[in-house]
Parts: sequence; structure tokens; C-alpha cells
Amino acid sequence: MTSQATSNARQSPATSGLGGKYLTFKLAGEVYGLGILKVREIVKIMDITALPQMPEFAKGVVNLRGKVIPVIDMRLKFGLTEATYDDETCIIVVNVAREMSVIVDTVEEVLDIGEDQIEPPPAVGSQVDTRFILGMGKVGERVNILLDIDRILDGDDTCTP
Repeated sequence: MTSQATSNARQSPATSGLGGKYLTFKLAGEVYGLGILKVREIVKIMDITALPQMPEFAKGVVNLRGKVIPVIDMRLKFGLTEATYDDETCIIVVNVAREMSVIVDTVEEVLDIGEDQIEPPPAVGSQVDTRFILGMGKVGERVNILLDIDRILDGDDTCTP
């Protein structure tokens, strides 16, 4: 069997087509990845204008070069403890159905993750929703949780990942 055939044999239908470049970032010590084509830009934390009657994870809006962009705190979105923003905290502006941004603890790097390095999300029971996880990217000894940012930030479903 050729190395290409071996690589294709290991691919799961659920992870086929997921290989590519991912921007990695940390939340509470765990490494996550977003498809690089979804990322518009990365900026340092800035003043956020709070909006009334929003869920706790919806921090408000920022004015980025004249555009008002909603800001979601990914820690709170995922039910993690809130952290104090510091010099490492970043806002990632993403292209989903509309322009949105997410706050992360720190941006790591851009990784090229091959399809043969990506496994489907783990089956952890029916009580845990993993629809927002594209797959688990294995790079060296590290596992990166690859996210479907469209599902995380999807319109009326912004209250749960």
C-alpha cells in the first residue's frame, strides 16, 4: 500500500477535508484551533462597550476602524471561569455569517494540520454537545481542539456552543 493510500485509509469520513491551516489559541490552558480562512485579523484587547440585557459571554461591541463588531468571551461561552484581561489577551475577528469577534487568553501560532492528523470529536455521551468541534488535531504530543466557529457563533444559538 502506498503512503498516500495508507493516509487515505486512516481518514474518517467525519474528518475528510479538514486538513489545512489553523490559528491556534489558548483558553484556560487548553489549545484550540480555528480554520485560518475564518480569521480576518487579530488585535490586542481594547475598550469594549457593554450592551444591556446581553448574556454574560456577550461582552459588548468594539469600534474597529469605524466598524462596530460584537465581542464574545470564549471562556464564558464555554462555561469556563472568567479571567482578567492582560497583555496576552487578544481579540480574534472572524468571518462567519456576519462579522464577529472572540476574546481568547492568548494566540499561539498557525499550524498546518494534515487530514491524517485529525480525529473525530470523542464520543463522551449524549449529555455533552460536541457539534461545535470539527475534530481533534494531533500535532506531536499535543492535541488541538479544532472548532467550528460558525456553529459557536450561529445567530439564535449563541447561548450554547
